[in-house]
Amino acid sequence: MGVRTSLNPALLVTAARIALIPVVMVLILVDDEGGRYWAFALYVVAAATDSLDGWLARSRGEVTVAGAFLDPLADKLLVTGALLCLIEVGEVSAWVAMVIITREFAVTGLRLVAVREDLVIPASNLGKVKTLSQNVAVAWVILQVAPQWQYDALLYLAVALTVISGAYYFIMARRRLFEGRVPAPDVTGDP
Repeated sequence: MGVRTSLNPALLVTAARIALIPVVMVLILVDDEGGRYWAFALYVVAAATDSLDGWLARSRGEVTVAGAFLDPLADKLLVTGALLCLIEVGEVSAWVAMVIITREFAVTGLRLVAVREDLVIPASNLGKVKTLSQNVAVAWVILQVAPQWQYDALLYLAVALTVISGAYYFIMARRRLFEGRVPAPDVTGDP
C-alpha cells in the first residue's frame, strides 16, 4: 500500500497554480491583445497564490511532503513556461531565460543533495526577493505596455538577483554540508 496524500486546501491552491501554467503559456503565444491581458492577469494570480498555499498549509497544520515538493516546482514551472513563450515571441533573450532557468534547477539539485545529507536549505529572504523580481519582470513583459528600457531594466535586475541568490545558496550549502567535517586524506600521494 502506497503513501496516501489527501488534497487539503493548500494542495488545491498549488494544483490550481500548476493548472494555470499551460493556459498562461497559450495566451502568451496567441497573437491577440486580449490574450496578453488575460495571460498577465492569470500569471499574477498564479504568482500571488505562491504565498497563499504555504500560509494555508502552515496555519492549518497541513504541511505535507507533496506540498513541500509541488509548491517550489509550481513556481519554477510558472516562470520557466512564461519565459520560454516570451523567447518564442521574441520578447525575452534566450540568455536571460537560461540564466534564470539554470539557477532555479541548480538550486533544486543542491537541495536534493542536502536532503540526502539530512540538511534542509530553507528559502532565504534574498531568494524571496529574487522570486518577486522574476515575477514582476515576467508579468510586465507579458503585458507589453511600456517602453523597452523598462522591460530590460526589470529583466536585468531579476537576472542579477537570480545569480546573487544562487551563489548565496551554494555558499550556504557548502558551509553547512562540510561544517565540522575532516577532509578526507589524500590517497594519491600528491602534495
